[in-house]
Amino acid sequence: MSTAAHRPTGGDQLWSVDEHLEDILATVRPLEPIELQLPDAQGCVLVDDVMVSVSLPPFDNSSMDGYAVRVADVAGASEEFPAALDVVGDVAAGQAADLLYVGPGQTARIMTGAPLPAGAEAVVPVEWTDGGLGEGPVSGMRARSLAPEQASGHVRVYRPAEARAHVRAKGSDVKAGDRALDAGTVLGPPQIALLAAIGRGTVRVRPRPRVVVMSTGSELVQPGEELGSGQIYDSNSFALTAAARDAGAIAYRVGAVADDAETLRSTIEDQLVRADLVVTTGGVSVGAYDVVKEALEHVGDEDEAGSGVEFRKLAMQPGKPQGFGSIGPDHIPLLALPGNPVSSYVSFELFVRPAIRTLMGLEDVHRPITRAKLIADKALTSPKGRRQFLRATYDDGTVRPVGGAGSHLVAALAHADSLIVVPEDVESVEPGADVEVVLLG
Repeated sequence: MSTAAHRPTGGDQLWSVDEHLEDILATVRPLEPIELQLPDAQGCVLVDDVMVSVSLPPFDNSSMDGYAVRVADVAGASEEFPAALDVVGDVAAGQAADLLYVGPGQTARIMTGAPLPAGAEAVVPVEWTDGGLGEGPVSGMRARSLAPEQASGHVRVYRPAEARAHVRAKGSDVKAGDRALDAGTVLGPPQIALLAAIGRGTVRVRPRPRVVVMSTGSELVQPGEELGSGQIYDSNSFALTAAARDAGAIAYRVGAVADDAETLRSTIEDQLVRADLVVTTGGVSVGAYDVVKEALEHVGDEDEAGSGVEFRKLAMQPGKPQGFGSIGPDHIPLLALPGNPVSSYVSFELFVRPAIRTLMGLEDVHRPITRAKLIADKALTSPKGRRQFLRATYDDGTVRPVGGAGSHLVAALAHADSLIVVPEDVESVEPGADVEVVLLG
């Protein structure tokens, strides 16, 4: 995999956000389709249209516990003048529909979901009858044998019923030959339910991408451990792993790797066996201990044509330093993000999330964008020539910034549900202005 070979590069070149994203999406390809059992297909994207092979419901059935009747037999029925019918049997859910026939003056007890017997035209709920007890309207069906040859007696019906009353018609949900689901559909619980209902045990999908997330830095300590002098807790790997799962991936978090290039390189190589995408955070700037850049900048060689990771400066704030390329014999895509928490998360939303959604085979890979009125105490300032992304809260056409512009302010990030976008050519945005907003949730 090569990145931006057609564009001139240089140590001081600033890439635009759009150029960097374009290179990523031009390189990352959807994963190959596989056939999965329904429980394993949740969260995956359908590759093909799914057609209905059997109608839903597959037969006319009752939507109530009651009695299957002929309309003429209960016409004009009332509590004063009930219709008296002979009970010829019971029909239970799961029972064959051709075991009974309802003739003139006859009825059959029927349970919810049971097939409508031949001759019957409607169902009267049991509450409209005396339940065969001869003591006026009842509140529910009494227990009786479900064997048709043992069910007998009489029932009084106190209300008339129109044709097809309380009958779920065959194919009233979907009909055989209909399209059940379109290619590109993400399979959630309702879609899994529909597939099972029409008899599909397996389905052809693109698998959920496997994303390995690792943070770098000798100063990082895992939450729950004791902090030493100069140390901080590793939050980035937790945030990005959660974000990858939220995007639809299967994510694996690797504990923080110390500032040693050889250790990082070997750790990444060990993870490639379970990765469709690798995401690192930290060590991509120009400092003496920027280990990711040191470890990966020259990773490509003649034995791995097309591989390599390129490190760039982007005209954005936060998130100026970025890296993108591939690693290993299978050219697994790798995105190297900056280490400051806000820079890392904003970079994930702009670059990693679209890459994950592309691997899934989705058409729309971006967060929704809207316009909103800026609510602020003073004008927002933005560096000239940089596209700025400010954490914010969005509410019904208005947006309000939260926290400052610092890329280390995690607390403000926790309260944000959107990003205000300030274009490269804008240095000040006045309160009340119309601004572009990326919706995060």
